[in-house]
Amino acid sequence: MSDERPDQQPAARESAHSRRRERGVRNTGAATPPMPRLANRFAPLDILSAEQVERILDAAFTLLETDGMKIISARAREAYRRHGALVDDETQMVRIGRDIVEAMLALAPSTFILHARNPERDLHVGGNVVNFGPVNGAPNVRDLERGRRYGDLEAFRDILRITNGLGLLHWQGGVVVEPVDIAVPVRHLEMYRAHIELSDLVWAARGVGGVQARDALALSAIEHRTSVEALAERPTLMTVTNVNSPRVVDEEIMDSIMTMAEHGQCVVITPFTLMGAMAPVTLAGALVQQTAEACAIIALCQMLRPGSPCVMGGFTSNVDMKTGSPAFGTPEYVNACLATAQLGRRLGVPVRTSAVNASPAPDAQATWETGFSLWAAIMSHSHLINHAAGWLEGGLSASLEKIVIDAELLRGWAEILKPVEFGDDEIALDAIRGVSPGGHYFGSPHTLARYEHAFYRPLLSDWSNFENWRDAGERTATDRALDVWKKTRDSYVPPPLDPAVREAVDTYIAKRREEIGA
Repeated sequence: MSDERPDQQPAARESAHSRRRERGVRNTGAATPPMPRLANRFAPLDILSAEQVERILDAAFTLLETDGMKIISARAREAYRRHGALVDDETQMVRIGRDIVEAMLALAPSTFILHARNPERDLHVGGNVVNFGPVNGAPNVRDLERGRRYGDLEAFRDILRITNGLGLLHWQGGVVVEPVDIAVPVRHLEMYRAHIELSDLVWAARGVGGVQARDALALSAIEHRTSVEALAERPTLMTVTNVNSPRVVDEEIMDSIMTMAEHGQCVVITPFTLMGAMAPVTLAGALVQQTAEACAIIALCQMLRPGSPCVMGGFTSNVDMKTGSPAFGTPEYVNACLATAQLGRRLGVPVRTSAVNASPAPDAQATWETGFSLWAAIMSHSHLINHAAGWLEGGLSASLEKIVIDAELLRGWAEILKPVEFGDDEIALDAIRGVSPGGHYFGSPHTLARYEHAFYRPLLSDWSNFENWRDAGERTATDRALDVWKKTRDSYVPPPLDPAVREAVDTYIAKRREEIGA
């Protein structure tokens, strides 16, 4: 276990953090202490009856057995065939019996650890542990000063500086924004370099392409001073990837999935099942398709390497039936999130969901939609909560102000998840007796002994009265978020990286760039 426990008081956490820095064990450069490991103290919220769960699973297994999946990868089809699936190479359809799928699912671990360069920040997946990850896959970046623009490598690195500087996350993501200024064939190399240089958290390989997966394995092995082969015994990487819903997996995605699974790394498989577009318009129908698609890929991973870590991803939401645009943070999304985790518990596999919204700006809509999504993700007992910092526009933009707004949500939830514990001092009967009826507690010894660390201190909220807020410029939370991310970015100091590791990373990337010719 980490030195930091979710139930530590703020003062204790800060003191422990300071001691680690003094011992030279940990230097995050963070403006706030790093996010502790979070245990979910709430009971999971089940919205489906036991009968409804079984009906959805029965339909999902029936779909796989009778209709199947289109697998555009001869290598993957051969793996399915070896394990008893019915394969038609002409149509590229694979039909998998329920007995095969359930046998493979039984091999997938219900809990596992992905190892970070800093052992204190290992990523624990499964059980009651809650993990937050950042925006992923956005083609654009935006902020109040420079507006909306295509992502570039500097924006990619800035997002890593800000999220790590704020101490928000349990893993640092993969493609936090698309760096379109880097040529596509070598783009992944520069993203991986940034992850290694700017943080010591677990990072994610790009979820498309075997080349990208193999380079991630090689660079992670360098970072962890081991061999690619040895990574399987001590996994360090994840890949968050999709199904080309409905019921298709293309060759590039499959190549990435198979490469990661064969090397014992974590595959987070997330069908892209938007109700009314890529999945049935009904919640139950979308859950059937999502479950079937996810189970087919988890089964394949276990066929390739029994016991390889897998996560069942859920991304089911609805679309605006007037325009076809995706909608997130809706009541439908909340129900899908809660149901997905319930199905995952029944199948015995960890679950990934998201804290998402569809707002075109970091405004009240973005906040309430993210708030709904995040509440559902936590109360469902999801294990990996992706897009929890910076997601905007249904994933089309990464917003620097939204990272800070989300920081308030995430750090607030971290405080909420602490166990409620108290003794006689907290019962405070003597303090109550010491204040006369109609008096106040501001000068009470009980208050004076505790006031500095009595309550959660917000990062962004302004608790000024109206006059003071007006005189300070009437700045909204979004306005104030601009100041926070700029200060955090500019003051961020990356954690130590051994010069020999840095040199080996640079050498590998230079060699690969020469080989690729870009």
